[in-house]
Formats: sequence, C-alpha cells, structure tokens
Amino acid sequence: MMLRKIAIAILLITASLVAAVEPPDSAYLTSFEKWKAELVDGRKQHWLPLAGLFWLKPGENAFGSANDNAILLPSGPAHAGVFVRQNKDVSVKLQSGVEAKIGGKIATESKLDADVTNHPTIIELGALRMFVIERGDRLGIRVRDLNSAAVRNYAGPVFFPLDMNYRVTATFAPSDGKKTVAVPNVLGDVTPSPVVGEVRFKLNGQDLTLTSFEGDQKEGLSFVISDLTSKTDTYPGGRFLDTDPVADGKVVLDFNRAYSPPCSVTPYATCPLAPKDNHLPVALPVGEKYDRKHGHH
Repeated sequence: MMLRKIAIAILLITASLVAAVEPPDSAYLTSFEKWKAELVDGRKQHWLPLAGLFWLKPGENAFGSANDNAILLPSGPAHAGVFVRQNKDVSVKLQSGVEAKIGGKIATESKLDADVTNHPTIIELGALRMFVIERGDRLGIRVRDLNSAAVRNYAGPVFFPLDMNYRVTATFAPSDGKKTVAVPNVLGDVTPSPVVGEVRFKLNGQDLTLTSFEGDQKEGLSFVISDLTSKTDTYPGGRFLDTDPVADGKVVLDFNRAYSPPCSVTPYATCPLAPKDNHLPVALPVGEKYDRKHGHH
C-alpha cells in the first residue's frame, strides 16, 4: 500500500513537472520570432548607427572630422561648421563650401528643433545624420552614421529559453493622474514622471506590483523593471517590458519579452533605469540576456 502511494506521488510530481515545462504552441513561437525580428530591426535602424553624442557648451561648438573640433565626426569635411547654443536655443552655421541638407532642404544655416518637439531638425551631411537632443538642462548633438560597422557586425540578442510560467495576467489599477515616480537615467538625472497606473499579479505564488510611467490603456503599457538577474545575467540598469492594450482591467505581462534598453548596444543613448518601485525581489530567468564583458554599460 505504501509503495503504491509513493508510486502515485511520483507520478503526480512527474506530471506537474511536465506541465511546468510545457513548450509554447506554434502560434506563440511565430509571434515571438516576429517580435524579436522587430526588436533587431529597431536597433539596426535607430540605435546601432549612433556614432556620437556631444553635449553643447554655451556659444560656438565647432564640428567636423579634424581632431581640433569640439564635435568630432567619423567622416565628412575636416571643418564642417559650428553649432551655436544660446540658452535653450541651438542653431547651425555651415562653413563656406560645405553642402548639407537641413530639415530636408539645402541650406547653410538654420535654427534647430530638438527631439523633445517630436520633429527634430535633421542635418544630412554625407552618410551622417545629426540632430539636437534635450535632456533636462543638457542640449546635445546626436550623430548617426548610415555606414556604421556596428549595424553590420551586430550578432543579435541572446535570450533565456522560453518559459510560459512567466507569462501572467495582471490586474490594472489606473492612476488618479496626481502621482509621480522618480525615474533615474544613465546620465544621473532623476525625473519625476506621471504614473499611468499599477499592475498587480502573482508569479510563482508571490504577490508583486509594477508601476507604469509610459504608454496607456488603449495602446499598451510600458515598464522599466529590475529583478535579481540584473546583478548577474541581464542588463544592470533593468529591462524594458511592453504590453498589449488593457482589456476589462486586465493585462498580460510576458516576461519572455523583457528586453535590454538601447544603452546595451550603444554608449550614445540616454536610457531610463528601473525606478525603485519596479525593483522586483525575484529572479526573472527569461527574456533577453546581457553580456557584461562585451556590452555597453
């Protein structure tokens, strides 16, 4: 009788383990591979081509490919011109004989709109694309190189094995619009950001909460999260997680799709880090890994 009970117990344990490691179905695999391809394409278009980020000093900031420029370009004329910063305004003046498009038109000087306007003025100089970014009191020139070797040499992201136990349904609690969360970034700035809402969920029997400060219920929420793997196997500053739209107060959190921020592939990004509210006291051994030896911090 005892042996029979033991045998039944072993069968039950085995069955539960099999259920625990049940692989995702083909529809999920197809969806995941499509999402991963879009992640890679986004990095190749927007982040891997970055070739510089230069913070502007008040007054003139010379740029060009010669070493005596404040803004050293990877190609193009030795002395291409100057960026002029006056308080929060930035303009560009090109050297005589330098040809470039400013805001889509051939021009020699122009005031420049920063990225925070959602329509930054792009300067096209050969294979280079330059525009102003604004971060707090900082104004900088971000340089993109269409011939970047980083794009050609990108080996692609590395992920943990898929585990459907880390795809959970959470309850969404919208914010009243008054609460903010302190969001740090890699520059050392801390920005109070309005809270969209909180999600509450269970993971491996533990009650957890995450705060969203990007996205919305109709389009989907975004999070910057940190967990115990951030100390060893994943990006130290935390990973990003996006969701589908909230439906009937519920939203799916698929931690298999937790991915490293742009700062993991370029030193010229200004990524937000996980706020304290989103430091989870558990390990999430799913999603994108991070190579500490060869990656960017």
